[in-house]
Amino acid sequence: MPIQLPVPDLVSLDLLRSVGEFGSIRQAAIVHGVSQPAASMRLHSLEKVLGLTLLNRSTGRAQLTPAGVAVVEWSAQILEGVADLMRATKALRQQGQTSLRLAASMTVSEYLVPVWLSKLGSAGMDISVSLQVGNTQRIIETIRAQKADIGFVEGWSVAPEFSSAMICSDDLVVVVAPGHPWANRKKIVTARELASTPLIVREIGSGTREILDKTLEAQGLKTLPMVELGSNVAIRSMVGSGVAPGVLSRLVTKVEVESGRLVIVKTKGVALDRSIRALWSKSSAMNELASSFLKLVGQWYRNGELQ
Repeated sequence: MPIQLPVPDLVSLDLLRSVGEFGSIRQAAIVHGVSQPAASMRLHSLEKVLGLTLLNRSTGRAQLTPAGVAVVEWSAQILEGVADLMRATKALRQQGQTSLRLAASMTVSEYLVPVWLSKLGSAGMDISVSLQVGNTQRIIETIRAQKADIGFVEGWSVAPEFSSAMICSDDLVVVVAPGHPWANRKKIVTARELASTPLIVREIGSGTREILDKTLEAQGLKTLPMVELGSNVAIRSMVGSGVAPGVLSRLVTKVEVESGRLVIVKTKGVALDRSIRALWSKSSAMNELASSFLKLVGQWYRNGELQ
């Protein structure tokens, strides 16, 4: 959702925080390296943008009004986030000639990593990135062998030998071709019906397959594969031919569903939500470039810059 304009500038919010801390515009101006008139002008502009009186200037000291206290509290997380962003981007600039080694599962590498790298490029980050692609099990093996700095996989958990961080959420969906009997049925497909239907699915070892198998196993059921494929594109194409339902990430099916080439089937009792997680080895410290990249990606999601 676009931010409503006008918006307060970050420097003025930081200045207001300092005024609240020191109780003086003059002292806050000294800390920020600006003149007192310039600081006062910034604070007046901030009040105008927000439409609020933030300071009580009648006592001889600059005291925050209740509205000013609230604005300082609300903006604290934003200012801390920007400080993290600036530290991270500085580290990336300083490490400009260093290669960043990433490993990612197929879904992540196809639909998320290109967006992340594009944002790095638009921010002027001159870094060399290598990317290894495979299913979740292969990514785990790559990180275990220390052939990549960070791995990105889908799933609910990771082995204790790895450190991990959740990046974003994702879910799996059951999809069919528009001409399939499930495409227009009003009755919701149950877990038992899904388990008794031959499906087009990913291979064992992929995060997508792991989630499907564990979801059905929790109800005493098993996946019934018609075909197991190691490619999201191949599954999508085969499902589109109408031969059978398939189970894929919502990210993978987004364009086809929006264009009407595939239809998402409503299910009941089938919890196919999952998280996209970063993982790295506990046995060796993450280098500064990898740490900065991971922090930036997390910051983009927290700030709503990525969906």
